[in-house]
Amino acid sequence: MEIIGVDTGGTFTDFIYKTADGRWGVYKTLSTPHNPAEAVLKGIKRVVKGDEYRVIHGSTVATNAILERKGAYTAFITNKGFEDIIEIGRQNRSELYNLFYRRNTPLVPKELRFGLTCRVDSKGNVLVDLDEDEIEELVKKLEEAEAESIAVCFIFSYLNPDHELKVENSFRRLGLPVSLSHKILSEFREYERASTTIINAYVAPKMKRYINNLIEGIGGNELRIMQSNGGSISAEVAMNESVRTILSGPAGGAVGAFEIGKMAGFNRLITFDMGGTSTDVSLIDNKLPLTFESQIAGFPVKVPMIDIHTVGAGGGSIAYLDAGGSLKVGPESAGADPGPICYGKGERITVTDANLFLGRLVPEFFLGGNMKLARERLDKYFKEMAGEAKLSELELAEGILTVANANMERAIRVISVDRGYDPREFALFSFGGAGGMHAAFLARLLKIPKVFVPKNPGILSAIGMLLADIVKDYSLTVMLKAEDTNYDEIKVLFEPLDESGIKDLMAEGIERDKIVLERYLDMRYVGQSYEIVVPFKENYIEQFHKLHERNYGYADKSKKVEIVNIRVRAVGSPEKPVFEKIPKAKSSNIQDAVIGEKQVIFDSVERKTKIVDRDKLLFGSVVEGPAIVVEYSSTIVLPPKCVGKIDEFGNLIIDVEVD
Repeated sequence: MEIIGVDTGGTFTDFIYKTADGRWGVYKTLSTPHNPAEAVLKGIKRVVKGDEYRVIHGSTVATNAILERKGAYTAFITNKGFEDIIEIGRQNRSELYNLFYRRNTPLVPKELRFGLTCRVDSKGNVLVDLDEDEIEELVKKLEEAEAESIAVCFIFSYLNPDHELKVENSFRRLGLPVSLSHKILSEFREYERASTTIINAYVAPKMKRYINNLIEGIGGNELRIMQSNGGSISAEVAMNESVRTILSGPAGGAVGAFEIGKMAGFNRLITFDMGGTSTDVSLIDNKLPLTFESQIAGFPVKVPMIDIHTVGAGGGSIAYLDAGGSLKVGPESAGADPGPICYGKGERITVTDANLFLGRLVPEFFLGGNMKLARERLDKYFKEMAGEAKLSELELAEGILTVANANMERAIRVISVDRGYDPREFALFSFGGAGGMHAAFLARLLKIPKVFVPKNPGILSAIGMLLADIVKDYSLTVMLKAEDTNYDEIKVLFEPLDESGIKDLMAEGIERDKIVLERYLDMRYVGQSYEIVVPFKENYIEQFHKLHERNYGYADKSKKVEIVNIRVRAVGSPEKPVFEKIPKAKSSNIQDAVIGEKQVIFDSVERKTKIVDRDKLLFGSVVEGPAIVVEYSSTIVLPPKCVGKIDEFGNLIIDVEVD
């Protein structure tokens, strides 16, 4: 059976595929923002040879629906008196010194928030039952309001979901998708639970239409969707729990970096994924970093996600002068249409245009020579903007890259230095179509000694989807004093979650002996507001103190500890691609791989620079900078004094000279 990994980005849609006879291939095509499925189906049709295949897909549909506020017209149902919880939120102000700060307008307007007279207490006991007449009246209101989706979140429903289930049953005749908070997030903190449930309801109808479109287009072949937690789920689950797919594309990249880095002996990585629209970074310290406290567009999303930090800096990021005349880059992007000036239609200078202007892109080898770059279009626009900025055209181009690099450097500092990690102890794992042109410069700024560039870096997120496990996450709030319970008693509480994980993964086609159950506790000192995720072992209290000291610099063993939530991560391993080693070079000399030379600007000086065909490099080949390494999915720039070596799997490991 053929297998295809697909990642939809803001500029390109990427494919990696394995044919029935075992051969691997890659393909990139411009995205179709008006209908992302169009590019996906077009690409699948181009790469598929047989009738039977499996597709694993990372989608930006849910993300874009929230960022662009183009989701479903959603109603919110909760307890009477709690209708405005999503507007009140928390007292935190993310921009403390911004006197004009305003929270984002809630996704559900005031006229679509409804309260029902019912209540469950903190033990799960029913204090006030639902009124059938009140529900009937609400059904009529929802019909009149022409709601397209419904989110239901009652207080303490994670302890007793009866009221949510009754409401869902009454709403069936409306024919609308209903998201229940106890199914989406079975944890306390009603604001975060309500927000996560609303986001699911808001994006689910759009995601369902999109997935159904794909299913119809692939003619009944298997479709799996990448989740934000680094695992894939069936298309059916993704339609009902769409909130779990919000960061599916970037998650695929992190999984790919983790697996390929581990294979090559690199366990500590800072991943740097620079695409056409944005840059995603994460820090991997021997394991994928998970977070349970994410936000999107300012709204809490409390489902497990790989901890990824995103900034609006990509190859398509637009350069402009602000009101004070300062040079800025991004976050606005030229996207796939019109794209950068050199793509033939754009009229605003982008990072890609600046790289081409300085000679760091080789037009005749872009996308393997399959996409023509219009270098001649650049001069007019650079001359106009340079005059406005009172700079030379060369200074403008280098300035654009300097500003873009500074934006990405700050993003990497957020996930490393700001969290107590020293970037010098990690390798910079570079991928994405534009990453290779900036990685070495970023490494020097951060004093990172090595840059790791895998084969086919421009499609690594798609590769990661094929390397991903099938993962399901489960959680439950228990609120236990650690001193009043023990390991065996807590172990019993995990059993229902374990059973759900095994059942759900077996339904996904995973055999029982290939399912691994990972157990965790959310723990804190009594009186604290937030928790630390601790692996569930017999010494879990001791582990909590150690993690608290590592994260916050202190631990107080005299303080009482409580267990807030229990978590189960059910992991199943499907068939994955195997990466073969490449032939060894007879010598480190790469003369056979050099396909030309050109003048390239580095630090305002023109330097004769080798153009190297990556496909001709073998294990042990050494590339000395300045050099430009070209391949189908990306271009890699080695500035002067950098040395790149090819390892046994074809990865390019660049030693960056750091002062």
